[in-house]
Amino acid sequence: MHMPAKTIGRYIPQWKSTSSIIYVLLAISYLLIIVLFGLVASQGSSKWQQQLESMYPCGTKSREWKHFDGACYFFSIQQVIWHTAKSHCEEQKSELIVITNQYEQNFVQAETRGQRYWIGLSDHNDEGQWRWVDSTDYRTSFKNWSEGEPNDHSSNEDCAEISQGGKWNDISCNTKIFYVCKKSLPS
Repeated sequence: MHMPAKTIGRYIPQWKSTSSIIYVLLAISYLLIIVLFGLVASQGSSKWQQQLESMYPCGTKSREWKHFDGACYFFSIQQVIWHTAKSHCEEQKSELIVITNQYEQNFVQAETRGQRYWIGLSDHNDEGQWRWVDSTDYRTSFKNWSEGEPNDHSSNEDCAEISQGGKWNDISCNTKIFYVCKKSLPS
């Protein structure tokens, strides 16, 4: 059956307004879905962030740092002289390690696996006057020297290392060995 042109014309405007309403409703629904998805994702991302922080308390962008007893430790894979090691630690907003107790000594000794590493202790400014890089009082602080050390052998040993047995030893600051940096946990 054929409808006159006037009759068809009556239905077209109604169809256009109905489709416009449908498009508006679809757009609003789409926006609501996006907003709801964003809310759910933001709650999930904070949980995800908490999980990452528990896995990497020293920061997710610094996975090479190890966490122990409220601090972060970096064990280098590059061998350098003592002054370069000190500078590398400072560049990473940390300092050469100051070992404060037997528990920390045990942790560092286990992590160094029998290798030699610089620690933040030297007497290069004043022979026989050992100083920690953070100004911790050497006289009253923890010590773990090998027997007979420090001995300033050949008058050329002004920097401290953790030696292969885990004990401390004084050696020439120009010896190239690994190093340990330490910093507080990020806040």
